[in-house]
Amino acid sequence: MKNSNLILVVVIIVLTSCSSAIKSTQTTKYGSYKEIYEEKPLTVLIMPPINRSTYIDAKEYFHSTLYTPIANAGYYVIPPFLSMEILKKESAYDAELFLYMPLKKFEEVFGADMVLFTIIHSWDKSSLDALVEVDVEYVFKSTKTNEIIFTRRGQINYDASVSTGSTGILGFVADMAISALNTSTIKYIKVARSCNYYVFKDLPAGKYSPNHDIDRTSPSGLKEFSVTLNSKEEE
Repeated sequence: MKNSNLILVVVIIVLTSCSSAIKSTQTTKYGSYKEIYEEKPLTVLIMPPINRSTYIDAKEYFHSTLYTPIANAGYYVIPPFLSMEILKKESAYDAELFLYMPLKKFEEVFGADMVLFTIIHSWDKSSLDALVEVDVEYVFKSTKTNEIIFTRRGQINYDASVSTGSTGILGFVADMAISALNTSTIKYIKVARSCNYYVFKDLPAGKYSPNHDIDRTSPSGLKEFSVTLNSKEEE
């Protein structure tokens, strides 16, 4: 009986320690993004993504799908088609040149409080595994302080696999063949859209959101993460 009681006490201590450890790793949005809550930015300028991958079109796909999730979070986002024309006219299309430069000019020209830089580190397609693997980083910088006020980087696997519902070796072969075809013909804009929607669901609510300044205690996601998104999921 004494041994049973001792084991029970040890189990309780271990479970309590694990619970405390899990809680200690959880952060609130305010804890992760204090600068956004203090600066209260309103207007966002999206810079053309910095593409360091070998997939040339990744830049265009990401740029065209960044507007909606940020606007949905409650921010005024300068329309990309408008900002692109001005950036090209001012020879400011290469976002990498401005990543570590003062951003005061963007506040003066666009009225932007935050500038978003997106860095696509890699974009790889595996037809055999029916996966599109993306490594992307998002950096919001303040035009007032030039400091980073929001950043996340993710290893995102977009699963394009398809199941025919068949069993046995023939079903397995059929699933692989159809999944490989689906991966080769998939609309990559959907991959970029899924990445952006997933990342910005963690963005603190902007002024035009009913949750503005009342989501401080909401849980915050990790600044570096790895996730698999399914092609059948709806944004």
